[in-house]
Amino acid sequence: MTSIDTAIFEQRLTRVQERMAAVGIDLLVIGPSADFRYLTGHAAHTSERLTALLIPQHGESRLVVPRLEAPLYADLDGRLAIDAWDETDDPIARIAATASVVGGATLAVNDDLWSGFLLRIQAALPGHVTRSASVVLAPLRAVKDAAELTLLREASRRTDAAWEEFCFTTRLPGMTERGVADRLRALMAAHGIPEVAFCIVGSGPNGASPHHLTGNRVIERGDPVVIDFGGVYEGYYSDITRTPVAGEPEPAFVGAYETVLRAQQAAFEAIRPGTPCQEVDRAARRVITAAGFGDAFLHRVGHGLGLTEHESPYLVEGNTEPLRPGMVVSDEPGIYLAGCWGIRIEDSVAVTADGAERLNTVSRDLTVLG
Repeated sequence: MTSIDTAIFEQRLTRVQERMAAVGIDLLVIGPSADFRYLTGHAAHTSERLTALLIPQHGESRLVVPRLEAPLYADLDGRLAIDAWDETDDPIARIAATASVVGGATLAVNDDLWSGFLLRIQAALPGHVTRSASVVLAPLRAVKDAAELTLLREASRRTDAAWEEFCFTTRLPGMTERGVADRLRALMAAHGIPEVAFCIVGSGPNGASPHHLTGNRVIERGDPVVIDFGGVYEGYYSDITRTPVAGEPEPAFVGAYETVLRAQQAAFEAIRPGTPCQEVDRAARRVITAAGFGDAFLHRVGHGLGLTEHESPYLVEGNTEPLRPGMVVSDEPGIYLAGCWGIRIEDSVAVTADGAERLNTVSRDLTVLG
């Protein structure tokens, strides 16, 4: 469960039903996922036993849940109808029965619902049109409410504290990439984030692969080290990248680092309400391209952040969706030179009423840990 007030979940269900009416969805079927947690406060697990939240366009929502797991959702009784099914029951029949009562011919399922369940639902409701629930939920989840912003700020604050302690207590030469990751995981736990969702450590030439699989390479003196990590605090993610150097850096690296730093600042300054998402990507890309590294910036400049590590909105060319206050995105330009090194600088950023707020406040300056 989360510390978010019960009334907020009720408000979210109301907004979902209003959105369903606007886009013509008669019934939502939401399996265990971030969507499920957003609407209930529970991090349900996926299994062969179907758990699903059923939300009609009008009226009471219903939780279809295996009877052996129904006690886990006792706090929802009164907010939702609890429909517990026994081992010999068919939960898909419960969904079909609800769809019959609701009426209409359009249902939507969330992206994380297992395809096996979806195929069985479609077979049970052959006259229905099936759509993605993202048309309803993505716009709502993209704009964080005050409670979510509080949790995201706290997740970033604790992650920053772990990084600052890492910098004060760690010297990189002679460590392995895996040793760096282990050290960061321990520090995250010490600062109240025991669940580290990801930790990419790419040293020297490994840093040129943006999603390098952290391995046993020994970090050598002078190596740049791309360190991208984040954890989960009460369901909400942190996400930060810094690229320290294990000793004195070469001049070419220093120049490229300053380019990435300027690109990140340019993207940050472009993050404002009403700005199309692609314009943030363009702002960073102009700086890197002008410095002669355009082909070495291999990915979009950012993504949304919340109950998942990557979610809407995406700051990428072709996305003309305007930013809105309450959205939280990453700002992470990079330069990657195959066989040499990589650089990425990333902060999580909230869109405010008149600009942007960095959720990560630790130094972005070039740091030597050697």
